[in-house]
Amino acid sequence: MAFRAKKKPAKTKKKRTKKRMPLINKEKLFFLFGLFVLLVAAYLLISFVSFLFYGAADQSIMDSGWSEFLFNSAVKAQNKGMKMGAYLSEVIMNRGFGLASFTFIYLLAITGLRILGRKTGNYLKSVWYSVICIIWFSVALGLFFNKTDAGSAIYWGGHYGFVLSNWLRSLIGVVGLVFLLFISGLAIIVVRFDGAFELMKGLLKRKPKHNEEEDISFNEESAPSELEGEESVTKVIEDDDDVVKAIFESDDEDDLPLVEQEIEIDDQIEVEETEEKVEEEIEVIPVEKEDELNLTVAPKQEEEESDKVEPEELEDYDPTLDLASFKFPTLELLEDHKFGNAEVKNEELVANKNKIVETLRHYKIEITKIRATIGPTITLYEIVPAPGVRISKIKNLEDDIALSLAALGIRIIAPIPGRGTIGIEVPNQNPETVSMHSIIRSKRFQESKAELPVALGKTISNETFMFDLVKMPHILVAGATGQGKSVGINVIITSLLYKKHPSQLKFVFIDPKKVELNIYSVLEKHYLAKLPDAEEPVITDIQKVKNTLNSINVEMDARYDLLKAAQARNIKEYNKKFISRRLNPEKGHRFMPYIVVIIDEFADLIMTAGKEIELPIARIAQLARAVGIHMIIATQRPSTNIITGVIKANFPARIAFKVASMIDSRTILDSPGANQLIGRGDMLISQGSEMTRVQCAFVDTPEVENIVEFISEQRGYPTAFLLPEFVGDDEPGPGDVDLRNRDELFDDAARIVVMNQMGSTSMIQRKFSIGYNRAGRLMDQLEAAGIVGPSEGSKARQVLLQDEYSLEQLLNNL
Repeated sequence: MAFRAKKKPAKTKKKRTKKRMPLINKEKLFFLFGLFVLLVAAYLLISFVSFLFYGAADQSIMDSGWSEFLFNSAVKAQNKGMKMGAYLSEVIMNRGFGLASFTFIYLLAITGLRILGRKTGNYLKSVWYSVICIIWFSVALGLFFNKTDAGSAIYWGGHYGFVLSNWLRSLIGVVGLVFLLFISGLAIIVVRFDGAFELMKGLLKRKPKHNEEEDISFNEESAPSELEGEESVTKVIEDDDDVVKAIFESDDEDDLPLVEQEIEIDDQIEVEETEEKVEEEIEVIPVEKEDELNLTVAPKQEEEESDKVEPEELEDYDPTLDLASFKFPTLELLEDHKFGNAEVKNEELVANKNKIVETLRHYKIEITKIRATIGPTITLYEIVPAPGVRISKIKNLEDDIALSLAALGIRIIAPIPGRGTIGIEVPNQNPETVSMHSIIRSKRFQESKAELPVALGKTISNETFMFDLVKMPHILVAGATGQGKSVGINVIITSLLYKKHPSQLKFVFIDPKKVELNIYSVLEKHYLAKLPDAEEPVITDIQKVKNTLNSINVEMDARYDLLKAAQARNIKEYNKKFISRRLNPEKGHRFMPYIVVIIDEFADLIMTAGKEIELPIARIAQLARAVGIHMIIATQRPSTNIITGVIKANFPARIAFKVASMIDSRTILDSPGANQLIGRGDMLISQGSEMTRVQCAFVDTPEVENIVEFISEQRGYPTAFLLPEFVGDDEPGPGDVDLRNRDELFDDAARIVVMNQMGSTSMIQRKFSIGYNRAGRLMDQLEAAGIVGPSEGSKARQVLLQDEYSLEQLLNNL
């Protein structure tokens, strides 16, 4: 009876979930709401303008009752917005803020444009200035238009302007109120407009004095003067602080033009100097009759200097502006996979419950309570054993319960953390396919505020399982062939593509199999990062894999240097400072996108390159979290020589699909359980001490092709995100032969080998009476130099040079 009582709420919960499914998505709702706000603004504009002309004629409608106003169709308003427009204009303008109410229309317009995604500058600043302007204009109009005309029913300052102006006028008088309005209006203009501040400061700045020209005429009686060429001069001295202008004219009757010259002199020279003093200071320009041109030397002008340097206020940097038209993939690109009716029937639940109870009673284990939670692929039966029953006794009956239920993948959780019950997970007869479509459209994913949100699938309780990759921060994915590992990688990538802009996220794909991740190569100019000299965006060559991983280490070190210079602890703090323009790009600072490195078939890399691959990966896993570099590695061989202790120590988050044995499960998760999964996307996710069973979402290859095609058809960056160029170390590694440090017997050993045409370590040992180790090193050096071939076991090595002449040439080249 207890079991039947528990199953009904589960059905009710499912039905409620279907009823609450939104009829319209969030993006369309915002679009429609933005259009609505703009239409309201246009309607109010028409109504307000009409109110200025027909407000008095519509006053009789305002005085009528509500029933007549609303339901009497015979009552017509002169306002172009009809009765509602007339009423809103009366309430907002006459009973509100008067003509200043037009600012409300501006606020509605920028609000609607912002909802539609249009950039309108600093929105909050515009709102604050608009509110201040509404109050200022309302009070000003209430002061200067304190009374309306006899034939007008409009209060220019509105009711609030009328009340505020009268109150302030009673406190400080009309003159004081005018001064207050003047100062406050000036303050608004100066604070809001930088150009107005510079203009006012320039107007109030002291300018140099300009005196009128003083004509000092020297006639024959007072100061006779004679110039060469029988010319007389009339000097006009202009006091312009440091300029003297002299005008010369001829004595002849012929009309000669005046010639002006402005000459800089010291401030110590006075205007009232004698003629002799002036003649010494002025350089005379001779005037010829043939010259018809006037010469004017302009005074030297000095540029005004500002006493205070004020930095220009800049808007926040937007990294997405380079691809401002980029559109995220839509839900229509994904299919809603539903293969028939996958609901668990009541008969199946009751039958499993009875078999579990019966099996436990065979071993004299009584239970007091049992409850079922239906998931997409498995059902969790929670039992409460009777007092005195040992948990280990139930745990040991795992195989017996699986035998009685005739089902694979039975897993017992004893006890369930935080619940005080024992869980028995039983696979459903008709498992449900969890589509990526349902995961992406879930409210939890759409409203996620995570930096790198990843939605993997659904838990036993049918909840969308999500995590933030930034907090993981690296993931180890392992599982046997064909159990859903590649689909899981595609689900992680798809989740990030649906949430992050190309400027915020870059991928590095390493795929030794060359076919799993090649589908994403078309995203090269949007989401991918690679070496500058790399031809293919998806890295498949082992040597290029080494260079790429070392290049990521270089990028990591460079990012840490930038964080140190910016005094930031992590990439989130650094980018926040850069976006707010607190970091100077000219000093090397730049916006840092997150980098996600995905390695498929990790076992193949370890077998081929070994420590050369493992060490840079371990260093990235240890240090790269704070600078936004995260790693996901996948392998189908979860053995200890592949997933070493160094790897496990730095990958706390692990995803295990079905594996063959309990040893493999312990290698991945440090606990059994992965060997009891049912496959087809059934997985266990370990986050520290917490372990969750999740049914991975299913995204098919055509769906992935649709997504990458949708993104690749849009405008991208000129090139892929270029990683730092890595220059390999020329020093020989372990096992390599350094021919720069050859043995002193190298030349003699080479000659003996070529002369005898036999490459044998024991022969060199006998000829030179040296130990086997030194003879072996000599043979390795001869092989590296190309004199002998590789080892052939017990046989002597092949000699590659046939005569001593070729040997001498080779030795000279070395």
